[in-house]
Amino acid sequence: MPTPDPVAFSLFGVNIMWYGITVTLGIILAVLVAYWRAPKHDIDRDRLLTFILICVPVGIIGARAYYVLFNWSSYAGDIGRILNFRAGGLAVHGGLIAGLAMGAILCLIWKVRPLNLMDLCAPAIALGQAIGRWGNWFNGEAHGGPTDLPWAVVIDGQTYHPTFLYESIWCFILFIILICVDNRRQFEGQVLLLYGILYSCERFLVEALRTDSLMIGPFKQAQVISLVIIIVCLIFYVILNKKSGRESRRQ
Repeated sequence: MPTPDPVAFSLFGVNIMWYGITVTLGIILAVLVAYWRAPKHDIDRDRLLTFILICVPVGIIGARAYYVLFNWSSYAGDIGRILNFRAGGLAVHGGLIAGLAMGAILCLIWKVRPLNLMDLCAPAIALGQAIGRWGNWFNGEAHGGPTDLPWAVVIDGQTYHPTFLYESIWCFILFIILICVDNRRQFEGQVLLLYGILYSCERFLVEALRTDSLMIGPFKQAQVISLVIIIVCLIFYVILNKKSGRESRRQ
């Protein structure tokens, strides 16, 4: 699987990168899924679009800031590189943290049930990730160590684990799982917490293969954060599930 040209086309002398196209496509499809399913969650579609118009840019900025922060030695003093989103370098965890935090703040301001909104958005986010990850293929990044597997990605004549592909496949499967769970949701927060658990399990395993991981001292930060998310989400899942069971018995 050779790495293609990262430039899709040029417009008025400006190179339009495949990375940006794939990330944008992922966002658009995620928005369409959430918009289509909003009535199921009793969320006004116009209100949802307002959330999206605010949270998506905040999430992108958070993803970039997170990546730059953990690669500061490469970006220090170079504002041009820091602001060059088109060259890649968006950290999923940074985007999720910033986007969800902004969403929670808006829920408090507009008196919207936050867990209900995030249950709606979780499957859409997984779909967006499944598509957006292909931007790493065009940029020849986010790959694993050397391998001779037939589906290896080829970069500069060398073959590597296509970790972006592994994550893309899992996120698409996760999207289907979460849609199914959401259709039979037992309590608010269930879909969001399952997303946190299942995505983090995959990310922890796949991150072990990657050679370009952001680090926290001697540890891969994505693995550390994934473990924390798994533990926290499991705890809240058990608590909310038990609470839901008690409420059902009262009724």
